[in-house]
Amino acid sequence: MSTSQLPPPSNFIRTIISEDLENGRREQVITRFPPEPNGYLHIGHAKSFSLNFGLAEDFSGQCHLRFDDTNPVKEEDEYVEAIKEDVSWLGFDWGDHLYFASDYFDQLYLWAVQLIKAGKAYVDSQTVEQMRETRGTLTQAGVDSPFRNRTIKENLELFEKMKNGDFPDGTHILRAKIDMSSPNMNLRDPAMYRILHAHHHRTGDKWCIYPMYDFAHGQGDSIEGVTYSICTLEFEDHRPLYEWFIKELGIFAPQQIEFARLNLSYTVMSKRKLLQLVNDKHVSGWDDPRMPTLVGMRRRGYPPEAIRMFCERIGVGKGASWIDLSVLEECVREQLNKSSLRRQAVLNPLKVTISNYPADKVEELDAPNHPQQPELGTRKLPFSHELYIDRDDFMEEPPKKFFRLGPGREVRLRNGYIIKCDEVIKDENGEVIELKCSADLDTLGKNPVGRKVKGIIHWVSASQAKKVGVRLYDRLFKEENPDKAANYLDALNPESVKVSTALVEPSLLNAEPGTTFQFERVGYFTVDSKDSQPGKPVFNRTVTLRDTWAKLK
Repeated sequence: MSTSQLPPPSNFIRTIISEDLENGRREQVITRFPPEPNGYLHIGHAKSFSLNFGLAEDFSGQCHLRFDDTNPVKEEDEYVEAIKEDVSWLGFDWGDHLYFASDYFDQLYLWAVQLIKAGKAYVDSQTVEQMRETRGTLTQAGVDSPFRNRTIKENLELFEKMKNGDFPDGTHILRAKIDMSSPNMNLRDPAMYRILHAHHHRTGDKWCIYPMYDFAHGQGDSIEGVTYSICTLEFEDHRPLYEWFIKELGIFAPQQIEFARLNLSYTVMSKRKLLQLVNDKHVSGWDDPRMPTLVGMRRRGYPPEAIRMFCERIGVGKGASWIDLSVLEECVREQLNKSSLRRQAVLNPLKVTISNYPADKVEELDAPNHPQQPELGTRKLPFSHELYIDRDDFMEEPPKKFFRLGPGREVRLRNGYIIKCDEVIKDENGEVIELKCSADLDTLGKNPVGRKVKGIIHWVSASQAKKVGVRLYDRLFKEENPDKAANYLDALNPESVKVSTALVEPSLLNAEPGTTFQFERVGYFTVDSKDSQPGKPVFNRTVTLRDTWAKLK
């Protein structure tokens, strides 16, 4: 059975849904992904919406994309479009089910009025500081507001005046009347509406009061007929409130199920911290290839298939756990190894002169585009009298297990001849600047007779190679858990990007932005989609060929 034919991996949420469908508790599966359009999505969001869309796919249901646009101060259309692009990029389709919390503002207002009339909500006129002081603690009950027993008539009049813009921001707030002594802090008369004179990106200036997330979220689920409201564990304590609103309003009840959010090493997931990295210029923007944002990963060259594989591989559980970044990087390697064409590039060049090869000759050697996929064909590699190899592939005094080039040693040039180092040229400072080598011209595509050559190194023709810009990206943070530092900014990795140049095969000069190649023996590199120009590509290192951090642990 192929991987594509295997059943989806089991998890506790899938088990719950399967049992509900079998016993008739639910007839269909409708999930939703409800991002707030106040920033760009990151890899943690990818786990969430991959789960929601994936469950809908597995059970022939539907997943809604609904924007939680209840805070106009921080929300922008730019983020709406970016989020839609990210979800589509990962291969998910919401079809006709694109919604906004603002679509329901009129209904939410009517439901708030319904709760006031039922004696379940009231207008509080305390200051923010007073409400904070009277809310209590985890071990001490809260104190009722002096405005808690306002009459229904007075509450209705005040709430209407709030809606009409008669009061400045912060003057009043609408609260649910539940239980100020509840051990669950979320049930201590939580806020439902606040006054906010701000222009909304969709409703304009129609409203100057906006619902709080806890009031808008569950009711939005109910309006859309969502059967499973799947969210991360921090909302577990909010579930009783979610259910309270729905019960008191007498509306359709979805089931909220919580799972553990993604904690990824060498990364921060807080939107506030990511925004600070952008605003303080620690990175070049939300799409900086070092960022854990999906737009950054896309620019770096991470394929969407790798991110979906990662989300499946780490699984879904209730317990909080840390996932090492190397797991994601290995998924990227697996996908790119299958999809990336091979090319040769030298990042740290050392000149090699082939003494027995004609100085005026340029030969075109055949090289496979992908050694495991012959159907992808071959390409021509120019070979000439002068070459460049990587400086790390030569040592004057090589240790025992160094199988690359050294004085008197032989190596095979990848896709080319076997060469032998005959002479080492140094400058006045004793630095090696050139190697004089001879080629065994009878070894193209075949092994020499009577001797075994173990080493294979990459190279480019000196006369034909092209110079391109490269950015060697590494992990943005040097600490596994940056949040443990006194200031997470202190954990930034000063070596997270190195800007350099490389000498590459001539064909790479016209590579399309977004295309990823394996620079053989070096790593995977993607043509930058933002800074590349026709004939002047800039290559981002997507990932190294091996986990270079494993040996540091």
